[in-house]
Amino acid sequence: MPQQLEGLHLSARSILIERGGRAIVKDISFELASGEALLVLGRNGAGKSTLLRALAGFLPLRGGEVVFTGGDAAPLSERAHYVGHADGLKSALTALENLGFWASMLGANGKLSPQQALEKVGLARIGDFPVGYLSAGQKRRVALARLFVAARPVWILDEPATALDVGSQERFAQAMAEHRASGGMILAATHAPLGLIDAKELRLDSTPSNAGAA
Repeated sequence: MPQQLEGLHLSARSILIERGGRAIVKDISFELASGEALLVLGRNGAGKSTLLRALAGFLPLRGGEVVFTGGDAAPLSERAHYVGHADGLKSALTALENLGFWASMLGANGKLSPQQALEKVGLARIGDFPVGYLSAGQKRRVALARLFVAARPVWILDEPATALDVGSQERFAQAMAEHRASGGMILAATHAPLGLIDAKELRLDSTPSNAGAA
């Protein structure tokens, strides 16, 4: 296990997130250590995406706290990759140009080159194609390739398997296993199996006191 990913710890305590003055997520707590994964489960509208966006730093917390320790002193939002429902790609740019942009923004520090990242997701031959010409599944794989052009220990993934065929799902499951084996963490909202073995579960749609991880 690479030294830089050892000893990581993520703790969320009594999280409260409001939208428009209404509590969307409340009384949520969980803990993760290096190499662990958390599946965020629940019906549509239960607050899964809201929780992940808040953890990634895009939404403010109205209560509770998130503490991330290990490695450098940067906050979780600066140590995490976030892949949401939108692919976050510029249609007019090629796949390689999109990944080059993200590598520059996120800091390409010892991970794969844009071309190598495309090869990892099975898209070695489409690097020079504008993203706007790609299928939904290909766009999703380009978005996921962002995870490999910059080294960040926490992956926050919102329905990452959307539009992926079976082969692509298997390839991504292997990539997630490799990330965890290196000491990385994964938090994922999903309706479909992701192949995350021994993942903890956080269910948002049962009772207000369901805030623990299994």
